[in-house]
Parts: sequence; C-alpha cells; structure tokens
Amino acid sequence: MKAAIYTQKNDLDTFLYLSKFVSELEKRGVQAVLFEEMANAMQFSKIFETFSNKDDLKEKKVDLFFTFGGDGTIVNSLLYVQDLEIPVVGVNTGRLGFLASFSREGVFFELDDIVKGDVKISKRSVIEVVAPKEGMLFPYALNDISVSRKETTAMITVDSYINGEFLNIFWGDGVIISTPTGSTAYSLSCGGPIITPNNENFVITPIAPHNLNVRPLIVNDDVEIRFKVKSRVPQYSLSLDSRLFHMDTDVEVILRKADFQISLIHPNNLSFYETIRQKLLWGNDKRN
Repeated sequence: MKAAIYTQKNDLDTFLYLSKFVSELEKRGVQAVLFEEMANAMQFSKIFETFSNKDDLKEKKVDLFFTFGGDGTIVNSLLYVQDLEIPVVGVNTGRLGFLASFSREGVFFELDDIVKGDVKISKRSVIEVVAPKEGMLFPYALNDISVSRKETTAMITVDSYINGEFLNIFWGDGVIISTPTGSTAYSLSCGGPIITPNNENFVITPIAPHNLNVRPLIVNDDVEIRFKVKSRVPQYSLSLDSRLFHMDTDVEVILRKADFQISLIHPNNLSFYETIRQKLLWGNDKRN
C-alpha cells in the first residue's frame, strides 16, 4: 500500500511531526509518497518517492492521500487527486477544520482503521466550469465558484440563468455557487445555509446584495447555471476555490456538476451534526 503525504507547511514542527507519521506508516507496511515541493523544502534524510501532479499519483498507484493542514489543504488536494478516486484523509493542524476530521494526535490512534479501510467514506460533489475553458488547466472546484467585482468599488450586475431560464439580476459584489461541502465556507459567511454533505444541491448566494429581498437559493445540482456580468470596469473576477482568474465582461460563465466526486475519509464515530455543533459553538451558552 502507498500513501501520499501533502502539506503546504514547511516549518520544523511540521517536519518533526511528519517524520513521526511516516515512521508509523512504515510500521504498518505502508510506503509514503511525499509531495515533491514539501520534500525538497524539508530535506528528509531518507529518500522517498515523490509526486507533483495527478499523473505521478496514478503512475505510483497511490491508495490514500493524507493532507496535513486546515480545510484549505484538503480543498487543494483536488488539484492532485482529481478523478483518480483516491480517498483523502484530512488531518487538522489548522484552525476551524470542518473537512479535516482527524486531529493531529488522534490520527495515530485511528491509523490502523484507516489502513484497513474500517472508516466512513463521504462522497463530495465537485463544480465544473463548462465555459470559458481558456487559461484554466483545471476548471473544477470542491467548495465553490464565485463571480465578483474587480478593481472597482461600484456594484456589478450579474444576470443569472438556470437551464436557460432567466432567474434574476444580482446587484452587489457578486454571486457564489457552492456545493454542500462549500456551504460551510464562503457562502456561510455571506448568509448562505448549511447543507449536509449527502444532499445533491448547489447554493446560489449573493455577495452583499443591493436589494435586501434577494436571498440565497438552493437548487438541484443537475442544472446548468449561466452568468453574464456587467461592470463599470472591463473585467470581473472568477474564483475556483482559491484560484483566481480575471475575465472580460463579455465572457459568460457556465457551470454544472462535474462527472466525478471526491472521497473524504472520516472516523466511524464522526457525526456531521456534532461537527457543526462544536465548530460553530452551538449550545455554548450558560442558559443551555
């Protein structure tokens, strides 16, 4: 068995922690394949196989993909795992951690179950940018895709269509299209609803709408969504998770659900409701 090791950190504490983690994998007969940029920065004394892209993971026949960081690290793993169906194990060394469900120390107690496959697997939908394709080597997002203003303090207007039918003109800073996974990210901070991961929906959430009666909308994820932007400046911003593109205003955006999913591994005793209750501090009131 092979396990990819991925993190965006390269400090001494992370190096010492990963050295211990890799050693524990080897005790269980699991070979570590390190993220190339990380391996070069940390200069491990032992020579490991490395990966830098999807093809490397496929060629080396990786079975598990471990991420160490916050939810953003898991979201970035999509760039490498893509449609290979390699389960992702998120170890939370960041802050909030909705997706990274294994704690920094707790993962060592769960490692035997992870290696044996005695865990929960949560399938997560992905959004695809159908158009435009120019300049996008990887037109997919796990959390959300947003259309927003660029280099202007003025509002933009976003004409929106669902399966070709006119929906609304959003006046404001822009619009977010979120998966259930991304419903606890940017969309939530803009007033969008929390959606349980097994739902087959998208959320359309306006960003700072000028009309207060414009509210977030939940739609089935089998629809095609199209946006047309008008702005006082000739460009707008299009973000796919953390990747940002600048688009001319005459370029329309068409979105749909991708034809593949990402598999996230969770402990057997994990509850989504308990997770949001803890992370959002629900019930932490002396009156309860």
